[in-house]
Amino acid sequence: MNTQNLLVELLVEELPPKALDKLGKAFGNELWWSLNKNGFVDDSVILGTDIEFFASPRRLGVWIRNVNARADDRQVRQKLMPVAVGLDAAGAATPALLKKLQSLGADASAVPGLKRAMDGKAEALFLESNVRGASLAEGLQKALTEAIAKLPIPKVMTYQLERDCELPGWSTVSFVRPAHGLVALHGSSVVPVSALGLQAGSSTQGHRFEAAKSPVVIAHADDYAATLARDGAVIASFEVRRADIARQLQAAAKDLGAQPVDEDDLLDEVTALVERPNVLVCAFEKEFLEVPQECLILTMKANQKYFPLLDAAGTLSNRFLIVSNVSPADPSAVIDGNERVVRPRLADAQFFFNQDRKKTLESRVEGLSKVVYHNKLGSQGDRMARVCAIARAIGQQLGGEALADQAAHAARLAKTDLLTDMVGEFPELQGTMGGYYARHDGLSDDIAQAIEDHYKPRFAGDSLPRNAVGVVVALADKLETLVGMFGTGNVPTGDKDPFALRRHALGLIRMLIERDLALDVTATLQAAVPAFGALITDPTQALADFVYDRLAGSLREQGYSAQEVDAVLALRPQRLGEVPKRLLAVRAFAALPESAALAAANKRIGNILKKTDAVDAHVSPVLLQEAAEKELYAALQSVLPHADAEFDAGDYTASLQILAVLRTPVDAFFDGVMVNAEQLDLRLNRLGLLQSLHMAMNRVADLSKLAA
Repeated sequence: MNTQNLLVELLVEELPPKALDKLGKAFGNELWWSLNKNGFVDDSVILGTDIEFFASPRRLGVWIRNVNARADDRQVRQKLMPVAVGLDAAGAATPALLKKLQSLGADASAVPGLKRAMDGKAEALFLESNVRGASLAEGLQKALTEAIAKLPIPKVMTYQLERDCELPGWSTVSFVRPAHGLVALHGSSVVPVSALGLQAGSSTQGHRFEAAKSPVVIAHADDYAATLARDGAVIASFEVRRADIARQLQAAAKDLGAQPVDEDDLLDEVTALVERPNVLVCAFEKEFLEVPQECLILTMKANQKYFPLLDAAGTLSNRFLIVSNVSPADPSAVIDGNERVVRPRLADAQFFFNQDRKKTLESRVEGLSKVVYHNKLGSQGDRMARVCAIARAIGQQLGGEALADQAAHAARLAKTDLLTDMVGEFPELQGTMGGYYARHDGLSDDIAQAIEDHYKPRFAGDSLPRNAVGVVVALADKLETLVGMFGTGNVPTGDKDPFALRRHALGLIRMLIERDLALDVTATLQAAVPAFGALITDPTQALADFVYDRLAGSLREQGYSAQEVDAVLALRPQRLGEVPKRLLAVRAFAALPESAALAAANKRIGNILKKTDAVDAHVSPVLLQEAAEKELYAALQSVLPHADAEFDAGDYTASLQILAVLRTPVDAFFDGVMVNAEQLDLRLNRLGLLQSLHMAMNRVADLSKLAA
């Protein structure tokens, strides 16, 4: 069988940069899966090792190793009709059977070779035939059509084919961008397929300005990347181009004794904007460095796709790097042009900063009442008042009146930077600019940092607020959002979470755990409810369930097993700072040889107690009759004081490990004692003994969750 490597390329107009890498991989993967499904690619061809994806601003392509020129022949079995319908009493074919065979391209000569098999309750006739495998042209045409249809296109364009430009409404095509070329090579042979009104060939176009040849002719599928680089001045592979840009950025920065801002998303976007990257050094006037560096960095990255440079101390310099799509002998014109373009952007940031500082944050508080927050929860001014009330309550609990006053003050000013020109231009700088303006107003570092940090953590892995005031305000801000949204029925559903409540809950959890705050979860949620008055219904129970569900998911992502997480969270520990210690204690206990038996016994005890009315954990020694129950009682009396002491001291691991010695008396108790004795006082006494044991074993976690 003729097996060659396959290359497919779609030449298009400039693709959306933020979707380019995803489009390139989707195009290649869909082609591979379709070819594999239809027998053109052997299962030994592995995604990632025998496939190479290509994606540049003007092309999507894929190279696949060892593609068959024709799919294998296959046996096809077709059901014809029931035997009783197809054959008469003498076994001869009926007219109905002959007509059916004729429709399938067969005749009466096929009757002796028909197969009989049960089909449900009746015997049926089947025709078995050998079907020749499809050609690669047929298989690739199907694969190409399917791949194009399944591309995750952000927004489809509809356009008219060039040859029909004088016939409005004829031959319109829909795709992410207008397509201008199609390459399909099986080895050195063109595969005759078509797509988007284009016929496949072996030539493509290189760089718009720097290609050595036009068109660029690809002689063999294996020569694609090298030929395009040599004759077309294009690095076709997204990953290779990205690595080249990263290398050039680091080299240029090193020559200047600086470091480019580390931003993967920006690097991906720039990679999708150029076909032949060339990194150049530019500069702006040092006077702009008086503006907060976050503003300058953001405007260079977001508006111009430039790479700001930081010095060894992490301070912004007046040099920056650009990634050009051309490589002229004299780059001065390119450098001058980019410097000229960035200057007005920086001047705007400087103007906004200077204008904003003419008004204090305090003078902007009243304006919050004119900013809509939510149709059921009022304005940002209303929200600010609620956050202040919640922050004061939390601050009072964590640090007394002094912390409460500072937290309320910071909360009052935390949202005022929403009314500044800088945040209006760059919403990403919410909080950050508030911190700068607070320092300009003469406020303390504690207040300024709290205003700057009150959105933290903004995302997974983000840092927490730096000081106690910031933690209190951040907690209050997230609580206000969670309680308000749950209280008005805006609960996340499926993958929809328009108010980012999952992220707010995880931020709340992280602060409670990582700062080991002396706050009970349910009580803290409940304490935020009064700030809303009659605007909401009390969501405490549903919100607590949501928080613990988020916590469970987060812990599993951190590597704790489902059993460990379920065991600890089954008790709904209110101080989340204790959760990591409890998890480690459960993990250590589970490693003990006694753990499996004790977990199983604990589960058995729980099932017994569920079937009875509330049992008092009281044991009368005089009612203990059997030797096994006396031994268990004596063991509890000996062990529990030590286990309780370790628990009270916060050493949960030691507390659980002390209980491991109970395995032998517990096993003996269940082997030799009838719990449900006919005599009522004996039965209640034994249930009380089990209740005492159950309470002792489940102070750290519900150990029954460890039972297999």
